[in-house]
Amino acid sequence: MADASADFNWLWDLQSQGGIEDGEEPKSAAIRELREETGIVSAEIIAEVPNWLTYDFPPAVKTKVNRLWGGGEWHGQAQKWFLMRLTKDESEINLATGEAEPEFAEWKWANPEDVIEQAVDYKRPTYEEVMSTFKPYFNGNAISTKCKSSKW
Repeated sequence: MADASADFNWLWDLQSQGGIEDGEEPKSAAIRELREETGIVSAEIIAEVPNWLTYDFPPAVKTKVNRLWGGGEWHGQAQKWFLMRLTKDESEINLATGEAEPEFAEWKWANPEDVIEQAVDYKRPTYEEVMSTFKPYFNGNAISTKCKSSKW
């Protein structure tokens, strides 16, 4: 999902930022994170980027991430990307599910090109690769989500 931040203007991210729990498969983690952060339970995975994609944090983001993520020395992220189709209507979307601290404050539908165009510089190459991989699955009305993060 795409997220936004008061501290960094608009930071864009298509997927949730949750991690994979010990022993959990990436597909199961993606479905769980979707449910926890959006309330969506009616979705199916229709495609997957075959490789893990990585990016490095710029210094200002690295400092904030290291503070927010409990210390340590985080240099960037490795992400596994999935394309999902909502199988029911959007009334299922609930950003305050109670399963986890709300990560997003709002959402809207946006086309993939707009998400790439508005992506923060250090994530844009990752988003371009993701959209290129998923492009065969998009048709004239392909849309993706954009959310405003309450954590960043």
